[in-house]
Amino acid sequence: MSMSMLVPDFPFSYDTYLAHPAGLGSLPADAHGTPVAIIGGGLAGVICAHELLKLGARPVVYESAALGGRMRTARFPDSPAPPADLGAMRFPRSSRALFHYIDQAGLRTAPFPNPLAPATPSTVIELGGERHYARTAADLPPLFHEVSRCWEQCLRAANGDALRAAIAQRDHHAIKDLWNPMVARLDDESFYGFLARAPGFAEQPFRYREMFGQVGFGTGGWDTDFPNSILEVLRVVLTGADEDHHRIVAGADALPRAIWRLPLGESAHWPAGTSVATVHPGGPRMGARRIHRDARGEIAVTDMLGNTASYAAVIVTCQTWLLSARIDCDEGLFHHDLWSAMERSHYMQSSKTFVTVDRPFWRDIHPGTGQHAMSMTLTDRLTRATSLLEDQPNGPATICLSYTWNDDALKWLALDPAERVRLMLHSLRMIYPDVDIAAHIRGEPITVSWESDPNFMGAFKNNLPGHYRYQQRLFTHFMQDSIAPQHRGIYLAGDDISFTAGWAEGAVTTALNAVWAVQRQLGGRACSGNPGPGDVFDELAPLVLGS
Repeated sequence: MSMSMLVPDFPFSYDTYLAHPAGLGSLPADAHGTPVAIIGGGLAGVICAHELLKLGARPVVYESAALGGRMRTARFPDSPAPPADLGAMRFPRSSRALFHYIDQAGLRTAPFPNPLAPATPSTVIELGGERHYARTAADLPPLFHEVSRCWEQCLRAANGDALRAAIAQRDHHAIKDLWNPMVARLDDESFYGFLARAPGFAEQPFRYREMFGQVGFGTGGWDTDFPNSILEVLRVVLTGADEDHHRIVAGADALPRAIWRLPLGESAHWPAGTSVATVHPGGPRMGARRIHRDARGEIAVTDMLGNTASYAAVIVTCQTWLLSARIDCDEGLFHHDLWSAMERSHYMQSSKTFVTVDRPFWRDIHPGTGQHAMSMTLTDRLTRATSLLEDQPNGPATICLSYTWNDDALKWLALDPAERVRLMLHSLRMIYPDVDIAAHIRGEPITVSWESDPNFMGAFKNNLPGHYRYQQRLFTHFMQDSIAPQHRGIYLAGDDISFTAGWAEGAVTTALNAVWAVQRQLGGRACSGNPGPGDVFDELAPLVLGS
């Protein structure tokens, strides 16, 4: 069986749940039309809205900016060049629940030109001023292969091969038997600490770890992840999330926008053809300013214009920091342990800068060397990663001049777009002295620094060592039978609630958790033969570590 992004902490097969011909279940007739508030119109929010609409509820979406959230796409005016995906832009094929919706929306995808990927004409790795050109990994010097072998040795020592096989076979019991002891053993371990002590890198000089951090394998360098929990990294590499990436040709935001408009077929309550868009004439409501419990015990949401409405159930899909920093959220809605988990969330900074060019000039062949004029580039310079995007051989194309995280992203924060581009071109000129990249650029650059966006305050969450307990609290919040009544009826969803923050698959799966919980709260149930995530929770539940 091919690999799926089956998260080992809770190995529920969301893709087969979605694909079941009986659907996700039903609501009793007296619950049809019940309004359910959804805070945030990103991918998790629109999936919650679409699936609740199918069940017969009436989703009410609040959005402070534009639909899509961090699936944000900017387009170059009057140009057919590939769009600039400022947030999510690479989607592993192992994200099978995500691709369920991509397929439903009828969106076309194309392989993403990651370093050394089959879709990438060539890759240049430049470290310490030394440049290496490669069309395949076999073209790299022996030292790179030694570093790669060290990484694979680290994974084998952590039972990575056995866990990969169990995930591929969807052997839930084997997954838990292998993963739970790893959680208990490695929760306090950073990625760098794991590398420094694990068989493989432990026997090698520092230069090996430095090279792995600067270049990595798969999508590129790993060093911005070095302070994070090793568990975060293992979830990525052992579920195939760092390989076989695709991009949505129309732009990442085409997916949430398509789900927003996706018409229902047969429905127990709504007429055929109803969509989330048709029950939101004019678009979503303004963003939420306040969330509190009203005198009747329902949850009231006040929007930015002061309009207030009360709901039996509310799903919050925005980043959790916003519940304390941007939204006046009643502290009594969540237990203080959950507030601690939200406040301790560690968000990664991220910056990208895109330009459009007249044509994919990088495919030009140098007559003397036989090499491409320019390549997908990994470097220890300011730019770090440069990606080349094209949809047609001779038409306009797009360059992601720089994609950086954490400290590397902060270096760009204070600079305006023109200054960012100037410095990026200077770095690339050191690598490609004979290529006049600037001569091919057309129009204005497009750039983003997610940490400066007040609606996000960071790109995505990535847990630090010792944060597993916080993540377990956040992910399992949708199971509310055992919590106090004053904390019920409000549910968290979004990729930062998942065990795979930063991946769209996590937004999908936690949205489905929240939908199951609301369905159950309103008296509904899953279909016979297709149990939902909460129905099998006790069997698959994430490990609970001691206090």
